[in-house]
Amino acid sequence: MAKADPELRGGNDLSVSPAAATVYTLAISLPLVAGLLAAYAALSPETSSLTLRASTIDVLLLMAALVLGILLHELIHALGWAYFGRLPLRRIRFGFHVRTMTPYAHAVDSMPARSYRAGSVLPALLLGFLPYLIGTSHGNITIAFFGTVYIFAAGGDLLVLWLMRGVDARALVQDHPTRVGCILVGTRHD
Repeated sequence: MAKADPELRGGNDLSVSPAAATVYTLAISLPLVAGLLAAYAALSPETSSLTLRASTIDVLLLMAALVLGILLHELIHALGWAYFGRLPLRRIRFGFHVRTMTPYAHAVDSMPARSYRAGSVLPALLLGFLPYLIGTSHGNITIAFFGTVYIFAAGGDLLVLWLMRGVDARALVQDHPTRVGCILVGTRHD
């Protein structure tokens, strides 16, 4: 693991280890996904029964969409933090936690908590809840399922929001360099 930046010392640590994040993510995501699937079944009962008749092309397209979605998820984080936090994209790093098999985006510079939250939740909204709502409202199980998968994948992001509960929107936070979450590094007076 990399050493934390010296400027992060002394801040209020709002993070968990990647291994702990995996456990917490499951605790957050599984009930959420179960509720969303139940809601889909109630709202679109005519399409809620699953029939597994997938061709090889269907399976390959699904696998490609999943891989592309994982990469897009991290890119959305980066673009969200760059936009809302007014950070140059060159100050966002990408990597992969081998132990937990999870990719990540890491903002090097501190930003207001509101910006960090916005960049953290953006993939869940764009890749998860939006497709889920579109699929559910149109009775399209494929689109709803895609959204549900990415809501599940955003469980770690939802964990970060929970870890930040009670942090003032104007407070400065720094994305933790080795853990899931951030460090409260100061307050900002606008």
